[in-house]
Amino acid sequence: MTISADVSGRRESEFLSESGERISRQVAELVPLMRQTAPEAERLGRLTLETVGALSAAGVFALTAPVELGGHAVGARDLLEVIATVGRGDGSAGWLAGTAAANNVLALAFPQQTVDEVFALADGWNGPLVVAASLFATKVGSARKVDGGWQVRGKWGFGSGCKHAAWAIVGVEFEDENGVGRGQALLSRDQYLILDDWKVMGMAATSSNSITAETEVFVPEHRFLRITDMPGLMNSLRGKYTGRGFTWSAQARVLAVTLANAANALGMARGAQDCLAEQAPARKPFNLPYPTVADMPSAQVTAGRVRAMINAAQAVLERHADAIDRRSEQGGDFTEDEANEVHMDLIFAIRLCVEAVDAILDALGSSAVSLRNPIQRFARDLRVLSTHGAMRFDPMAEINGRGVLGVEPFPMYAGGLPAV
Repeated sequence: MTISADVSGRRESEFLSESGERISRQVAELVPLMRQTAPEAERLGRLTLETVGALSAAGVFALTAPVELGGHAVGARDLLEVIATVGRGDGSAGWLAGTAAANNVLALAFPQQTVDEVFALADGWNGPLVVAASLFATKVGSARKVDGGWQVRGKWGFGSGCKHAAWAIVGVEFEDENGVGRGQALLSRDQYLILDDWKVMGMAATSSNSITAETEVFVPEHRFLRITDMPGLMNSLRGKYTGRGFTWSAQARVLAVTLANAANALGMARGAQDCLAEQAPARKPFNLPYPTVADMPSAQVTAGRVRAMINAAQAVLERHADAIDRRSEQGGDFTEDEANEVHMDLIFAIRLCVEAVDAILDALGSSAVSLRNPIQRFARDLRVLSTHGAMRFDPMAEINGRGVLGVEPFPMYAGGLPAV
């Protein structure tokens, strides 16, 4: 394995594919468009149609879909590269690239009839095809068994990408002869309403609105899954389709979700670093006699420090992305303890990116907080990303710390998935 000449750049890897490289190059050309349209996207609460169309044409929302169904089936290293490049332009777009990667695979767990129905719409679709809402929440919708399927109703939060999608996978609770259980139901777009409730400080363009079915809607049996069946169904995808992404186990797929979010954080930090390099030579200090901010020793120290922080975060992400692909290709898997350690490393990398962007904001001063400046958006988006339940630092550190100290660790989703 070789190191690229630019140490701030990507470490080369045997797991980078031609299709992944091509998509990354295409997305890199879209960075100016994403930054230009980001303020309007925030006002709309969704990505602009121009941005969605361009990212869709590049293949961003089909990264993990099977090649046989028009996707790219990329591995973890390609996923990192592409989503980091999207995040360099806009964090909301990077977030939707990551959720689309996870949700396309969730849809594949359903019976073949459902898979055929979902992906029949994929060709020419702009934006995420499938969204997920309240799958592992403490409060979910309800499902009632009837002939041929289920009657489903409820309200589901955080449906990222719902203003663009054709389908939604939602969490439900049901009761049968075995007692109370949890499931996932697939709803078509005409079966739910989108609520105007995504009013947030960051990630505003992800359209992570709540969705609701105020009265019962019928979900046929083939569009319903029990949560208890999910690990086996996820593992059954291994080898079912061609492509590196279908060498992954269920555990590797969960790791890839955290990796995608960390990749977005890395991209936003790199984007803020781009802006620092562009803006510091053009800004004059308020109360010091230097010609520009770039001439200030304090700004130079900040620039050096944040580059090291971002480089360190990138090295962690690359190492674990390659490990996911390498171990999967060899037919291996990750133990629960190993997976917890990887999640912790990735979440620590996210924290480095948050702190790096905060330092960049401080170095440039009040000019960086203008809503026209991408840096403030990166800072806000990173803060929101890092508050996601699965990305929060202290809970994941507690899980890991228990293992380090010989105390039985909690499952990663212990608080969000009651006994099923």
